[in-house]
Amino acid sequence: MARMNRIAAVVGLATIGLAGAGVASLALSQGRINASSTAPGVATPTQLLTQPIPDGAPNIDQIRQGQYLVKMGDCVSCHTRDGGEPLAGGYGLNTPFGVIYTENLTSDPDTGIGAWTPDQFYQAIHSGIGPHGMRLYPGLPYTYFTRATRTDSDAMLAYLKTVPAVSYRPPANGLPFPLNIRFMIRGWNLLFFRPGDFKPEPAKSAEWNRGAYIVTGLGHCGACHTPKNALAGDKTGVPLHGGDLDNWVAPDLTSNMRTGLGRWSSDDIVEYLKTGRNAHANAGGSMGEVVSYSTSLMNDADLHAIATYLKDQPASPSAAAYDPDPGAMKRGAAIYSDACASCHLQEGGGQPRIFPPLKDDAVAQQGDPNGLLHLILAGGRTAPTPTRPTPLSMPSFAWKLTDQQIADVATYIRNAWGNRASAVTAGQATKMRARLGLKTVHLTDNSGDHG
Repeated sequence: MARMNRIAAVVGLATIGLAGAGVASLALSQGRINASSTAPGVATPTQLLTQPIPDGAPNIDQIRQGQYLVKMGDCVSCHTRDGGEPLAGGYGLNTPFGVIYTENLTSDPDTGIGAWTPDQFYQAIHSGIGPHGMRLYPGLPYTYFTRATRTDSDAMLAYLKTVPAVSYRPPANGLPFPLNIRFMIRGWNLLFFRPGDFKPEPAKSAEWNRGAYIVTGLGHCGACHTPKNALAGDKTGVPLHGGDLDNWVAPDLTSNMRTGLGRWSSDDIVEYLKTGRNAHANAGGSMGEVVSYSTSLMNDADLHAIATYLKDQPASPSAAAYDPDPGAMKRGAAIYSDACASCHLQEGGGQPRIFPPLKDDAVAQQGDPNGLLHLILAGGRTAPTPTRPTPLSMPSFAWKLTDQQIADVATYIRNAWGNRASAVTAGQATKMRARLGLKTVHLTDNSGDHG
């Protein structure tokens, strides 16, 4: 019930993180937004999530609440395969250990959840146990969903049972032995999963507690934005300090002034989640799906609650100062002037809500440069939302720049205009290019193939 291919987890932990702060929010996977590849005559995910629930059902209020909670949990992003019907499953989650395919959440009684009882559904999201006692892979983020109330769980199931039935079984998971034995999940759960209800903080406001319920529960932002240990469990001592996932970086969401949301106001966070843009960043790719299918469809009160909770998170430790190589900075400045300045401007100020500023950009200054490298190499597109329906694109530079040039311009962006972050090496750019399957450019061949 969330975008699950994005987190490096022992068996594919899910993610929906909250607001990536900066340039890497413009991501590669563009085609899934609004599911333009959905079969003809089938509702797009956005249409499904926003269509009115007709009067007449005895539990109409519960169904409407369930529809809203399915938006909050961003279930559509994970459970809609390319070209498939919304929530019918079959989306392949690329984990470090193999591919996991998401389940069918439509009302089909045989291949979906049409025959599930409220007790079975609650057990799945609260305890990670399927209807027949089968251990579920933590691609379903039950480590976060466990905090959802029984009332919310029942409402979600009530709505999902109204979703048109689709007879579809996902392919078999592509996990090697022994990870293909679900019993092994018991050991992982013993180490990293503590089922339990949400516990409000009495000293905090109702708005803060609502934000905490969303961020640490159905919103499961930490599944992406919290660092993982060697076995892909959350490092619980550093929540929301940022994480690595599927060739991207989920940025720090603490109050850190350089790498986190310290420069963002509460209104900035709300605007980003509502529209996919603000004065600091644009949303795209995986985070774009979160915005398109989840946060842009949530009510303003909940968005303000999320912002209130995030703005109260203590800042992560400041990174050490770096002294980048002057030669790399000079070369990077020349490349930036030629390739980047027309949109992001010579002084890095950008054109807010159109082309994000790079000066003071949080993602550009993350400890791990992979998010910036991924974007420079692959390009991206800003997510469309109801209030900002027209997407904006950034081109790929993989066809034009060598790995050394990519490294130099990335180093420059990370250290110009008062930014401060470690230098980027050509080896890091080469590694990311290979992961993305992009053609290598040589100094004697700058006219390469866009493909």
